[in-house]
Amino acid sequence: MTMFEELGELVRTARRDTAASVVAIGRHGRGSGFVVAPGRVVTNAHNLRDETTEVRFHDGRAVQGRIVGSDVDGDLVVLDADTGDAAALAWADDAVEPGDVVVAVTAGRHQWRAAWGQVTATEAGFRGPRGRAISGAIEHATPCGPGSSGGPLLDVTGRVVGIDTHRREHGFYLARAVDQRLRDAVAAMSEGRRYERLRLGVALAGADIAARLRRSVGLDERSGLLVRGVVAGSPADEAGIKEGDLLVRAGDRELLSPDDLFGALAEVKPGDDLVVGLVRGADELDVTVPFAATEPSTESEG
Repeated sequence: MTMFEELGELVRTARRDTAASVVAIGRHGRGSGFVVAPGRVVTNAHNLRDETTEVRFHDGRAVQGRIVGSDVDGDLVVLDADTGDAAALAWADDAVEPGDVVVAVTAGRHQWRAAWGQVTATEAGFRGPRGRAISGAIEHATPCGPGSSGGPLLDVTGRVVGIDTHRREHGFYLARAVDQRLRDAVAAMSEGRRYERLRLGVALAGADIAARLRRSVGLDERSGLLVRGVVAGSPADEAGIKEGDLLVRAGDRELLSPDDLFGALAEVKPGDDLVVGLVRGADELDVTVPFAATEPSTESEG
């Protein structure tokens, strides 16, 4: 058997063994997902428009799925759905490396597909639906059609090494890498856990916009994050942060990019306060931002 015949057999085997457990998400199959436990399906958060969605199986059976657990910042949700006899796919024990062959099985647009490719990089990164950085992703060159996000990426033994999540240009795809933290998170979401990180409650402008606006009104240029809006009732609102403020420091962190603010918030626990340094016009001041003790938070993966 030639190398290409072996690869063809690998793909056929993967499709045969996993198709029953790979599902289409949404009435028009805008995404994919797969069974992780009886009555539980994992997919990407960006594939959903509300708390419920259609889940369609390879045999044509369609059921209504409901979010039971989520990590929206990490772009993952687990759905409660009648999975029937579909088996849970097994997680891989070993990580993949650049050059390894992988197989993507997808159900986008209600078309079940399988194709092989190679891992081109690990430790890749992208941003989740809310702008938070997600690191440690697998970049691979497997052909993936529309609606592939949320589907399983398999190693040569047919075990899940990643969850396809984000399409890159030039034919590359990114998958959330399966490690122990992700496996634990999916298990927790399957039991009803909803991961929510603390939020300041502001909309921000880019550093270049902040510099340009300050110049336009005759103010000195400063590095920082320009507040474009404040959510009513948010921690920022309670602390008195206003539209037009330039956030320059959070705790001990200088704020040069949104990731700096996300990092500062990750170190805060519900019930804590965070001192934020800001520039309002020509004045510099510190404000104390309170975070309610009841607000859920976790240091989820990503």
